[in-house]
Amino acid sequence: MGFADNLKHLPGVAHLAAIHLLDGEGAVVATIENKQGQAGSLAVYNHLGHLYGAIDAEAARKGLELYAEHTEDARRHPGKHPNIDRLLAIEAGQGKMLRIKHLFAGGAME
Repeated sequence: MGFADNLKHLPGVAHLAAIHLLDGEGAVVATIENKQGQAGSLAVYNHLGHLYGAIDAEAARKGLELYAEHTEDARRHPGKHPNIDRLLAIEAGQGKMLRIKHLFAGGAME
């Protein structure tokens, strides 16, 4: 399946304004917003967070599968897909595990 088809099988993210990706010390290392161009990544990372509790190497592998054809494009063009590049680094042991902090539409946080 391609990325667009994979997204159809993930939980919706309309309730989210964004997610923060946190390092081991709790510092925000990235934010993925619920806006055009990032909503698909928001859905993938949200799903991974619910399945695995954090983004570790196993979660990264699953995320790379979900990104489907975009994963290969990211491998060929580093920097073009930063949210995929992050998963590639974690999978390869070059990036640290990340936790997810949800920012809900309306301002509440999890």
